[in-house]
Amino acid sequence: MQRIGRVFLSCLVAAAAAASGNEKDVADGTEKTIPAVRTATAPVLDGHLDDPVWRRAAIVDDLHMVVPNEHDPPSEESRIFVLYGADALYFAARFYDREPDKVSASVLRQGDFSWGEDGFSIILDPFNKGRNGYMFDINPNGVRTQALFTNVTEQNWAWQGIWHGAAQRDEEGWTAEVAIPFKSLSFEPDVQTWGINFTRWLGRRNERFGWVSHNLQQNPATSGRIEGLTDIEQGLGLDVVAGVRIGESRDYASGRASSSAEPSVDIFYKLTPAITAALTANTDFSGTTVDTRQINLTRFELFFPEKRKFFLQDADMFEFGRIGDENAKPFFSRRIGLSLSADELDIDVGAKFTGRAGRFDVGLVSIRQDAANAPGPSNLLVGRIAANVLSESSLGLIVTEGDPASQLDNTLYGFDFRYLNTRWSADRTIEAAAWYQSSETEGLHGSDAAFGASFEIPARDGWLLELDWKEIQENYYPALGFVNRTGVREYEVELNYMWRPAGHWLRSIVSGAEISRTEKIDGRLESQEISLRAVELRNHAADVLEANYLLGRERLTEPFEIAEGIVIPPGDYAFDSYCVEAQSGEHRVLTGAFFHCGGEFYDGTRQAAGGELTWRPSRHFRFSSGVEWNGIELPQGSFITRLASLRADVAFTATWYWENFLQYDNVSETMGMNSILRWVPDAGTEAVLVINRLFQDFDRNNRFESQRGDLAFKIGYTLRF
Repeated sequence: MQRIGRVFLSCLVAAAAAASGNEKDVADGTEKTIPAVRTATAPVLDGHLDDPVWRRAAIVDDLHMVVPNEHDPPSEESRIFVLYGADALYFAARFYDREPDKVSASVLRQGDFSWGEDGFSIILDPFNKGRNGYMFDINPNGVRTQALFTNVTEQNWAWQGIWHGAAQRDEEGWTAEVAIPFKSLSFEPDVQTWGINFTRWLGRRNERFGWVSHNLQQNPATSGRIEGLTDIEQGLGLDVVAGVRIGESRDYASGRASSSAEPSVDIFYKLTPAITAALTANTDFSGTTVDTRQINLTRFELFFPEKRKFFLQDADMFEFGRIGDENAKPFFSRRIGLSLSADELDIDVGAKFTGRAGRFDVGLVSIRQDAANAPGPSNLLVGRIAANVLSESSLGLIVTEGDPASQLDNTLYGFDFRYLNTRWSADRTIEAAAWYQSSETEGLHGSDAAFGASFEIPARDGWLLELDWKEIQENYYPALGFVNRTGVREYEVELNYMWRPAGHWLRSIVSGAEISRTEKIDGRLESQEISLRAVELRNHAADVLEANYLLGRERLTEPFEIAEGIVIPPGDYAFDSYCVEAQSGEHRVLTGAFFHCGGEFYDGTRQAAGGELTWRPSRHFRFSSGVEWNGIELPQGSFITRLASLRADVAFTATWYWENFLQYDNVSETMGMNSILRWVPDAGTEAVLVINRLFQDFDRNNRFESQRGDLAFKIGYTLRF
């Protein structure tokens, strides 16, 4: 590991030395600009625009419609005010509405989100490269969400940064004020022009207005500019997140109980305004939202997303090959601090180094943690470096070392080229990638590579095409990544066509097909699904109706136990089915999403149904209930799976809220309860009381007994210097 670390750090030094070789800014063809107006006095953030400093601000009032009819005049007037000081960017917005009583603002809990909300979004690209950036969003209740851009056109909404905002509703519509500290951003001090963009969301009509857009998109590659940002600073660039956790755990089966009181600390230091070093000690993840359960009717492992703050910080630096949440992902941070069965493992200490130096994006993570299923600690390392090439593309390297699941040596290295052209034509974008990986695992020799390529022409009108191919050899093992099948070649083709009827009650009509095929490397079929999208109808209120016909094939070379005591024998199975789905727009008080599928399944039949119903009687309450049911009949036997969930969230105020999540499935016959009381007086400060209980129906008589329980109180405070 030391050898790998030295090699990677040498690459980082070379990247820093090349910082003077910055490539030219991306020209988006629109060239909308605003001047950077400096203020010595920070505005008071209360949601009212009566602060005198706003009279001097730069004003943006030329938003146009993005959705549904790009570049049409907006249906409502908007005015955005922009200022900056030595340590922050400041924004204010006045959003006029001819029906102010219909402004959609049902979300009060910080971090919550609904597509049916009114909102104001700010996109920032501090490096002005059109490659990376931030999105900050605030609704009329002052609820803040934020995201990192990954792969330019996608966002990671689980990222959390420190910023501030307030909003108010009034007789003219609603207003918002926002402050984004420079301490929360990575940037080059010498770059005085940043990419910037604005979005207004009008929930009840499912409309979106923007300042700059292309092909219905707004992202770092499609933005305007703010010019003249000078003498901005981050102070010492030091954040210390100190916390303490007091907890108690109980195993009801054995009667054993344990209690603990432990401090934790995360330190983030800006080595330069563009490069951050992070250190975590005695890391605690109390308060992280639990996973949503899934029932697996396949032979392969399911993917669960990362939700922990430490690993989400600068997560975009480790994106590789546009692989996303798919097979052969070389780095999957959930492998750290969690066993394969999702039990928590203690992280003694961890360090992270991320940022940008010239045309290079760099990332390095080093972790020392308890090993899963092995004595002693595990030392884990991930390194990533990518050079910006062409106008919007990149060429990169990734290295991982260590195996959190064993004491065996494991090393992986990979190379990727990611191509992006957001200006291929007037209304088209091209995204493509090619990548190669190789793993070295103690005891495995040869056939340890994975490689692939993808090509996509995304579009909001007309034809959409996506092609994906990859080969994953038998001994490929990314110990710090995600792989759910090896010794295969995977092919995927998707072709859709979208109509946008003019002047019709329908917003869009989509039809198309998707073919997904997995073969063994010798050419024998393993799985195949052809999905014929008969129609997808979407109206202006965001209601959706979709119908699909599926043609599936599965080739089993060994028996597959799909349920307890029910084994499907080896063979070649072909089965057809259908699915109908309906979803209502989220701006309503009562919303729902429902599906029904039926047809053949292996050599039997399957009926599936389910959905989720959400009720928001006011901005203080949200209740939702979900259910998924599968009834499967096979010659080898019949069985039923049930998955049910219940959420009850209470937002007492915008800073006090109580989240409750109950889940049950009849496969494990367990019911889990997760209850979190949060107090978030300001960004970066949080107190959390967490109660987790697990109940199990041991004899399957619908009488649940306590199996495990946890109680934890955690408080954390961010000191910024």
